[in-house]
Amino acid sequence: MSSVLYDAQGPRAKQRNILYTVLFVLAAAGVLWWVYTSLDEKNQLDWVKWEPFFTSIQPWETYIWPGLQNTLKAAFFALIIALPLGALFGIGRLSDHRWVRMPSGILVEFFRAIPVLILMIVANAVYSEYTTIDTDVRPLYAVVTGLVLYNASVLAEIVRAGIGSLPKGQGEAAKALGMRKSQVMVFVLLPQAVTAMLPAIVSQLVVIVKDTALGGAVLTFPELLASVRPMSANYGANTIACFTIVALIYLLVNFALTSFASWLERWLRRAKKSKGTASGGVQKTTGEPSLVVDDGHAV
Repeated sequence: MSSVLYDAQGPRAKQRNILYTVLFVLAAAGVLWWVYTSLDEKNQLDWVKWEPFFTSIQPWETYIWPGLQNTLKAAFFALIIALPLGALFGIGRLSDHRWVRMPSGILVEFFRAIPVLILMIVANAVYSEYTTIDTDVRPLYAVVTGLVLYNASVLAEIVRAGIGSLPKGQGEAAKALGMRKSQVMVFVLLPQAVTAMLPAIVSQLVVIVKDTALGGAVLTFPELLASVRPMSANYGANTIACFTIVALIYLLVNFALTSFASWLERWLRRAKKSKGTASGGVQKTTGEPSLVVDDGHAV
């Protein structure tokens, strides 16, 4: 059976696809077996190295939970600051005024081009040299600052692209009703663009959560990944086990974020549909009736 997108596969194509699938499965199984045997030879799969995570709460209370709290704290502060800044600069790039559009574009392109690690290091040096922030919380400030500067510029592009993807008729119709440019942006364009921007915003939030690990690697910020080294040293050099547990926690956190975003996107779409249906029903009952001719009679 043919399709609009592709032609139906013939017998030879089906045989090739089956062969490729079998070869891929065998190759994947071989890689997994090599990893398993390598870890087993290094005694990294011994139960004694994994036991502390399943029989004791101490590694969770001492290392994992404090590190996870710092990771989520830095990501939370970075998001609530970067999101409005990104929206502001994204809208600024769409401004009709050159004195607003040009500085917004320069700032966005500048901070988007610099690696977030460099931004964290520079922020830490600035805080150390020109402020009296306590050394215990200075890494948190530096990590949040670097994340805000970089991700605000990325979010600005997401906002600009989301608003730009809307049909021009939306803004033109609002202006025809007498709305000012600011009203059109706040009440017409932004609410419609949120649904389209939501997947990209959540993807950037996942990036923020993972990039907090850069602060732990360079600025001694005690985040989740930084807890692996002291935890491994105190539990028999079980580095593989520690990294595996931490990776699973990152996976669960990011999966929870993406799941929540998918639910929120579906909820927004259903809300728009129900609102549109409700407004359509009101218009049908309260608006001016349409004239339908049936056998010469007006209905």
